[in-house]
Amino acid sequence: MSEPKVKRRAAVSERVVFGSAGLVGIVRLPSGAGPWPGVVLTGPFTGVKEQVVGVYAERLTDAGFATLAFDHRGFGESGGRRGHEDVQGKLEDLRDAVGFLAARDDVGAVAVVGVCLGGGYAVRAAASDPRVQAVVGVAGAYNSPASVVRSMGVESYRDALAGFLARYDEFLPAVAADGGEAAMGGDEPYAYYGTSRSTSPHWTNSVTRGSLHSLMTFDALSSADLLGATPLLVVHGRTDAYCSPDLARALHARATGPKRLHWLDAREHIDLYDTEPHITDAVEATASFLRDALAA
Repeated sequence: MSEPKVKRRAAVSERVVFGSAGLVGIVRLPSGAGPWPGVVLTGPFTGVKEQVVGVYAERLTDAGFATLAFDHRGFGESGGRRGHEDVQGKLEDLRDAVGFLAARDDVGAVAVVGVCLGGGYAVRAAASDPRVQAVVGVAGAYNSPASVVRSMGVESYRDALAGFLARYDEFLPAVAADGGEAAMGGDEPYAYYGTSRSTSPHWTNSVTRGSLHSLMTFDALSSADLLGATPLLVVHGRTDAYCSPDLARALHARATGPKRLHWLDAREHIDLYDTEPHITDAVEATASFLRDALAA
């Protein structure tokens, strides 16, 4: 007798709402029969699900992973205080996202992949949530207050914090042209967020000054010490003016479990958002690593 045919389906996507903050996301499932390894994605500062994390989610779904790209609280379509970077809240979002994806019958082991600021959050999430079976940072911002203090001096650091606290609830642009004041200053962030490259109906060019206090006090680097045996992949451009290659190297060095460090010859940080061949290289390295890590 011939073997019964397995019913296979085309790749599908599903809009979902989950978590304590009313998070809105897109679950993408590969074609074929599951269950599939799962990937929760978290992305750049102010980013929303139609931008960088959406690109990586589509590529990773094509590579055979069930993915969840979502808007963190305060951004995009999700609930929460608008335009405010809430560190503990975003870590709660990631716990909710991991639990939501892992609870599906068509999903197996779950990893977290973070891009830019999301790289730091991904490592923090994996350090505190043993359900995360592997973690990847792509062009990651492995923030370290101690490193900032070494660079600018402790008094200047504390003066900057005081300034952010004094105007905590005020808003400023996320990006601005021609050197204008912005949370992400300079031409490179504007080249992505200020142009059609990042078009999304749910992204807003506004963020609180208190968000900058959150960023300057956010410690992602030390989380490497807490990963234990959780596999870690660091993908980073050799040249990156916004997320330090030195901190990427330090994060990798501090991790004690299985780990890989994959360097790309990118010219700019935002090359790893949407530019070939760098994004394909980053996705292929991530998919290969996760297949091994999640199978183990």
